Amino acid sequence: MDPADAQAEMCRLIEELNRHNYLYYVLAAPEISDREYDRLYQRLTALESDFPDLVSVDSPTQRVGGQPLDKFTTVRHALPMISLDNTYNPDELRAFHRRVCERLGVSTIRYIVEPKIDGVSLSVRYEGGLLTRAVTRGNGREGDDITANVRTIRSIPLRLRTLTPPPVWEARGEVFMADRDFANLNDHRAANGDPPFANARNATAGSLKLLDPQVVAQRPLDALFYAHGESVGISPDSQKELLGTLQALGFKTPEFIQESSGVDDVLEAIAELDRRRALFPYQIDGAVIKVDDIKVREILGATAKAPRWAIAYKYEAEKATTRLKAVTIQVGRLGTLTPVADLEPVVLAGSTISRATLHNFRELERKDIRIGDRVEIEKAGEVIPAVVRALKGQRTGGEQVLERPTHCPVCHEPVHESEAEVALRCVNPTCPAQVRERLRHFASRGAMDIESLGDALVQLLVDSDIVHNPADLYELDVTAREQLCSFPGLGSKSVANLMAAIEQSKKQSPWRLLFGLGIRHVGARAAQTLTRHFSGIDRLMSCTVEELQDVSEVGPVMAESIVAFFSNAANRELLDRLREAGLRFVEESLDEGPKPPSFFAGKTCVLTGSLQSLSREQVREKLEAMGARVTGSVTSKTDFLIVGADPGAKLGKARNLGVAILDEEALLAHLDSSPKTIIDESEADAGEKGIPVQQTFGF
Repeated sequence: MDPADAQAEMCRLIEELNRHNYLYYVLAAPEISDREYDRLYQRLTALESDFPDLVSVDSPTQRVGGQPLDKFTTVRHALPMISLDNTYNPDELRAFHRRVCERLGVSTIRYIVEPKIDGVSLSVRYEGGLLTRAVTRGNGREGDDITANVRTIRSIPLRLRTLTPPPVWEARGEVFMADRDFANLNDHRAANGDPPFANARNATAGSLKLLDPQVVAQRPLDALFYAHGESVGISPDSQKELLGTLQALGFKTPEFIQESSGVDDVLEAIAELDRRRALFPYQIDGAVIKVDDIKVREILGATAKAPRWAIAYKYEAEKATTRLKAVTIQVGRLGTLTPVADLEPVVLAGSTISRATLHNFRELERKDIRIGDRVEIEKAGEVIPAVVRALKGQRTGGEQVLERPTHCPVCHEPVHESEAEVALRCVNPTCPAQVRERLRHFASRGAMDIESLGDALVQLLVDSDIVHNPADLYELDVTAREQLCSFPGLGSKSVANLMAAIEQSKKQSPWRLLFGLGIRHVGARAAQTLTRHFSGIDRLMSCTVEELQDVSEVGPVMAESIVAFFSNAANRELLDRLREAGLRFVEESLDEGPKPPSFFAGKTCVLTGSLQSLSREQVREKLEAMGARVTGSVTSKTDFLIVGADPGAKLGKARNLGVAILDEEALLAHLDSSPKTIIDESEADAGEKGIPVQQTFGF
């Protein structure tokens, strides 16, 4: 067979096999037997073996997984993957509905009610119809590129099912394991002597983070889609239309979809879904309520954390009873002593539970929970197992009251108790438990991302008295390295990998270092905000409480915590050593010397439409680097609307509010710091250009 004939035959087989995959994995309506499918697949495999240069990226043979990865790369979402606010009762749902109506000036509105799948959020990107990237939610702004793993999920199309694919399409949804598939997976692991997974969601999350796609291909992962991110060429007007579009493009969508007019209809739909949820083949933990009209969503906008047009209604947590065998006291990185219940194993919401939180000692005493009690447990928010109460009527008299500890169970120093908070704390900064937890946090993926420094190695470094704080990691001398090589399971190659990872971490952004320091009340988002505002860590170190409170999203509690941290002599010494080791305290762009304020410094910008010279992600990064705040919706506080081709409703709203408008030429000029005139609303309508609009929200 010549190459031309082979390519034609391969294209035919790929189209036929992908169609049968869609029928089997998405529609659950196969038309041929497994044997017939295997015959077609083997024919395609043989042709690809003979003509390897003709192998197509959308071939079903490419789902088996490629070579193992060294690590996942972090990529920025073109549009944020924002989370939903949660509610657990009808009154809060009515309050949500009232807020929506008041903002829109209406008395009722149409919603779509969907099941809330207990899975792992995912965004898949298609360019020209082909799957090019799959990214986890991450922190909402950026996530891990897990494309190689997602390509193994057979219900996710490698090519969109359309003859005229859009230039760009991002579908968003959940990856999960069906209940039966999860049970079969655990049975298989048990037969091989491997420990079972605790629950389907953990198994799914763990599978997606494996570095070997061939192993992922053996896991029974599935996916449902219900939203979209960036899109060029398709712009659904409603959630109902969006779901139809997803189905037409080859995606599996939720089985239960109900249109509802007003909050009473929504509550009926939620109740109906609750009655049916035991019949679903996968775990759901609530309902999602969305405003149907997508243009109305843009008017409603979003807060910093969640859209104003959608909310999740969580069902009451499932409960189970078991016996409390013992209580373990854990010491966190900030010294907090947390009692943890050791339980007789019990199945709860599809998981085998043997440990649960008791929150704190005041709560333990208030509920009068004793060792030996029969207790009721639940999954708080369907995630964290918690002990709810003791079944006091079943006591035998042999139960034991747990005394509140007066000394740390690890370092045996006296603990501190404050009336201002419920926690007991070990205030000894050299407590080995705190040192371990601080190092784990410092090295974690969200902070300095020292990949080779896992929990076991952290414990080994601390227990061996080699490392006492993060600065010690960067000062490991030859003697310490030789000592590490002598430990069981560690050789010269492992130690070399560790040292390379430590060295690589010196390049991390200052916000990661600030977050990794573990300052109380300073999370990853606050660290980014602070380092952006102060151009790094140096200026931040000398700020007063009042100066810090001038920063958006920084309140008095966080401000006081930051000042206290940097006022501590030991912390200042630690920072001096980290600086000496070469870690970044200032953004690189600022290291070149002082620069004049940028045109966008302190401005709030909104992007709309399609730009020709830069991607939205590139524009966002450049604007934020110049001190701008990029948001998703136009409001009276917006300074600039940046307009590409076919901007849609945002342009009209910006004009009505008197927001200044920049076209692509003006944007590029200001990014290059050369003077350029802002477009006046009397100038030509950018919306007359011909590329379809990119929708603003997706989650």
